[in-house]
This record gives sequence, C-alpha cells and structure tokens, in this order.
Amino acid sequence: MGITKSDIFTTKQNDLAQFFKVLGHPARVAILQYIGNQNSCICSDLVDEIGLAQATISQHLKELKSIGLLKGEIEGKSMCYCINVERWNEIQQHLNLFFNNTKSNCC
Repeated sequence: MGITKSDIFTTKQNDLAQFFKVLGHPARVAILQYIGNQNSCICSDLVDEIGLAQATISQHLKELKSIGLLKGEIEGKSMCYCINVERWNEIQQHLNLFFNNTKSNCC
C-alpha cells in the first residue's frame, strides 16, 4: 500500500498499523519485554541482554521510540530507556477496542 493511501483510514487504524509494523520484529518485542520487566530505566548495555550488535539494537530502539513506546534520556555517555507509560496505555486501549469490538462470525 502506498503511503498516500493512509489518509483514507482513521487515525486509530493508522496508529495500530504502525504499532503492529514496529512490533513485527522479534528483537523489538524482546527489547520491550526486557525494559518493561525492569523496576527502573535501563542504562545498561542491551547488547548483552538481547544478543545483537550495538548498531542493530540502536536501530530497533529508534523504531520503538518513533512510535512513542520508549522514552530515553542521555546520562553521561549512555542512554537510559524506559516504557512511555502514557503511550503504552493509549495503545493498550486501542487494542482492547479492536479485539473487543470484533464479532465472532465464524462461517
């Protein structure tokens, strides 16, 4: 689908599609799970936790930040990341509506 066609869909539909697209890579799911299971922001090196190269981790973090799922702050020479709770809750509400409003109309 061309980028020009996205304007025929609702903001919520485009938002969910972008969310699914970003989460379409298992490394991003693993990063979110790891960060989400911590009690504080992550300032440590995710390379050891995830097992991918630093450049690859950085690209995945960039994608997660692009849809607002992560917040990041620079502390010295490192970046600290945490879940953006407001955005997380917003997407959760969209997903709940999406799944709860779908009828079971099996053939």
